[in-house]
Amino acid sequence: MSYISVTIRIFIFLIAAASAVPVISSSMVAAETEAIDPTSFVLTFNEDFDWLDVSARGPGTRWTAHTPWNGDFGDARFTDPGPDFPFTTRNGILRIEARKTANGKWESGLLASTDSNGDGFKQRYGYFEMRARFPSGEGVWPAFWLASRGTEKAIEVDVTEHYGHFPGRYTASLHIWDRKAPALSKSSHQRVPVDEGTLSAGFHTYGVAVEANQIRYFFDRREVWSIATPRELEHPFTILIDLGLGAGWPIDNAPNPSVMEVDYVRVWSLPGD
Repeated sequence: MSYISVTIRIFIFLIAAASAVPVISSSMVAAETEAIDPTSFVLTFNEDFDWLDVSARGPGTRWTAHTPWNGDFGDARFTDPGPDFPFTTRNGILRIEARKTANGKWESGLLASTDSNGDGFKQRYGYFEMRARFPSGEGVWPAFWLASRGTEKAIEVDVTEHYGHFPGRYTASLHIWDRKAPALSKSSHQRVPVDEGTLSAGFHTYGVAVEANQIRYFFDRREVWSIATPRELEHPFTILIDLGLGAGWPIDNAPNPSVMEVDYVRVWSLPGD
């Protein structure tokens, strides 16, 4: 199994297979560096999950339960929201649940901040942050990511993807998808080491500051990686949260059910934006 097939997130609007995309792999993070404090920034989006305003595909709700380009990925089907599955909220915590159906197929949940018409919340530059606790176990694949889609290029910022096979790390990524020539797409990844099991033992913040010249990634508000902002970034980002399964890894031992808990999702504009 190639590293590419494991770590790449599949955009349904691409034609090419993930193995066609060249990957630039960064070295392991050696130490925490700069901290970020968003309290002085201007808050532009605040979801505390006291309740959940979601529909299958919109319009008129804060969240939709499918990607704006209308496709699934991974080994669990993202299902429409029901009364108690795959989303529930209690005491200001969102629970996204993945579980097997009676026929043995996995279903789970995804939230997107825009619908297929592009209506909803989107922002190009700023600081984006989620506070969450991930499920443990082989095969789970929770993620918090941003998608900016143009006619020719699409930019994806994976603030965090956690592969349950590796409880001592998560992955941050930047993808530049070439929609006209998929083989020219490029990806960069950073493995972020953590104490083994800490991502499921408690809540942590995962953030990214997107600026005109630089994208900086944060874990518990400490910088863990930075990379140049691609010149192809011309459109605002949609926010996506999901609990996927697989990502190229076996799901035979995935806990049934598995639950991702999210405390909040917030976005700020940065000084000077």
